[in-house]
Amino acid sequence: MSETRVFLLPDLGEGLTEAELVSWHVAVGDTITVDQPIAEVETAKSTVEVPSPYAGIVAELHGQPGETLDVGKPLISVTPVSVGAAPAEPETEPDETELGEALDEPAGTPAQAEAEAYREEEKAGSGNVLIGYGTPGGHGVARRTRARKASSAGSVSTLPLEDGAADVGTAENADLDLSLLRTRVPGKLGAVISPLVRRMAREHGVDLGALPGSGEGGLIMRRDVEAAISTPAVEERAVAAPRPVAEPAPVAAPAEPLSSGVQGVDARTGLGIAARTPVKGVRKVVATNMARSRSEIPEATVWVDVDATGLMELREGLKAGSDQVPGLLAFIARFVTAGLKKYPELNTRIETAEDGSQEIVSFDGVNLGIAAQTDRGLVVPSVRAAEKLSARELDAEIRRLTDVARQGKATPTELGSGTFTLNNYGVFGVDGSAAIINHPEVAILGVGRIIDKPWVVNGELAVRKVTELTLTFDHRVCDGATAAGFLRFIADAIENPKALLADL
Repeated sequence: MSETRVFLLPDLGEGLTEAELVSWHVAVGDTITVDQPIAEVETAKSTVEVPSPYAGIVAELHGQPGETLDVGKPLISVTPVSVGAAPAEPETEPDETELGEALDEPAGTPAQAEAEAYREEEKAGSGNVLIGYGTPGGHGVARRTRARKASSAGSVSTLPLEDGAADVGTAENADLDLSLLRTRVPGKLGAVISPLVRRMAREHGVDLGALPGSGEGGLIMRRDVEAAISTPAVEERAVAAPRPVAEPAPVAAPAEPLSSGVQGVDARTGLGIAARTPVKGVRKVVATNMARSRSEIPEATVWVDVDATGLMELREGLKAGSDQVPGLLAFIARFVTAGLKKYPELNTRIETAEDGSQEIVSFDGVNLGIAAQTDRGLVVPSVRAAEKLSARELDAEIRRLTDVARQGKATPTELGSGTFTLNNYGVFGVDGSAAIINHPEVAILGVGRIIDKPWVVNGELAVRKVTELTLTFDHRVCDGATAAGFLRFIADAIENPKALLADL
């Protein structure tokens, strides 16, 4: 007899050791298939969905949303379909006529032989569970399982079915699945069929377990969730007030992160503590990385004011002849890749051996990191092989990476492979910043806002578009002359972009 399998939280990439459980996509008693997403977790770099390597019935969920789980620890327990466990106790019995044909197959039929082969195949699981990749072992046929009820004994067994079965069988299977779901206890999570309904409830904090369904057999419909979302909190409290309770009403709920209200008194200042926010996820990694950068890297900073009028005029001229014109950051990124080719010392990394000896590692190419502010914190996705891309290609890739980073969907490779970082903090309305180097890189270039300033042109005072460039660099890999030469190269390219672009 098959035993319950425990799926351990896998390494989600880049050797990350932990992940925060954001939400479950399944509940205890649900029947799941191989590669079905079972949970959403937030790593230090992105938010990803974890697929199941096993098919069967969910026996146990190891963790609650908001909890941090270690890689290699249990995530979910799955009972294989051959054990015969039921996903839920039905409140009402489905019609025997709906199940009759499915239960009349004699032993030894081809369907049973195929089922046994399927169960043997499933014993090994799917293998590879890295996010963003499929799991091997399949044969191009999507499989699903459903519960079947014995006609007399009342026990429920499960048999695997193929989606590619005959049309009549497929229709019967769909009707049977719908019937079983509709006969589950109303108000339970299992009474939800639509993934859209589950997602909507999760995003708006609606408790499906306490929500009555208006559909047939207590099925929770989209309109039920929408009604719960639109119902004012005051009305909910008014309904709940008359209910008899066993405990005193004033009992307070545990404090949530970022919650308001005084949470004790700070011994040092004597002030009330308004909130306690755990440092975790992206914020934890950023803090660790920045502290390491400041403690290990002897950094220095150089800066220069730049007349960006020529670059602005060039871009305006391109707009007149084309709808798709690269943004200013894409042009500056193109200048940076050209500058790193001339000053490769700034496109390196320092590695320290176990004996304490150090090496400067140079790269054949540039993975240009683009600092992006997101709701989860500061992340730096990188444009791989940026030196091979035109300004238009850089613009498209920068926009794509920024978008996926803000959605929390950037891959570990995109977030951890940069060799040099470009930071456009001018979008926040500031002129300059002595940025912290993105360890283990050795330099970061910052671009301030572009504003009108008085500027001397050919001996005459004029109003020009001026920005400030700031370069922070690791003094171990180069001296000030190299850093200044690189910064001046970028400044000259911005002031006279046509000359440089003609040679690129």
